[in-house]
Amino acid sequence: MDLQDQLKNLFPDHVSEEVSEKKDTSKQGIWLQDNPIICKYEKRKGKPITILEGYTGADKDFKLLAKELKQKLSVGGSFKNDKIIIQGDYRDKIMQILKDKGFTVKRVGG
Repeated sequence: MDLQDQLKNLFPDHVSEEVSEKKDTSKQGIWLQDNPIICKYEKRKGKPITILEGYTGADKDFKLLAKELKQKLSVGGSFKNDKIIIQGDYRDKIMQILKDKGFTVKRVGG
């Protein structure tokens, strides 16, 4: 008898929520906008950075997007003044990730 069977015996009326969690991960509740997100490249103190700006949704959603981008790219970065700052030149990868999520992205600077 595995853990799932034991839980069903203890809570027979409980409905599993695994299906609803899968729906949330595909969209993740992030608001998609009509205006494009601007993806810029700059050098600060001789080091390349990628800046994303122009998101008009909630700050909480933009912070979640920043966290997900940093995890997928395995790089550092921050969220300041309604901008996502990613360490390194990852414009192409970031633009592809955002397009897969349904955002429109505009490349600026090079």
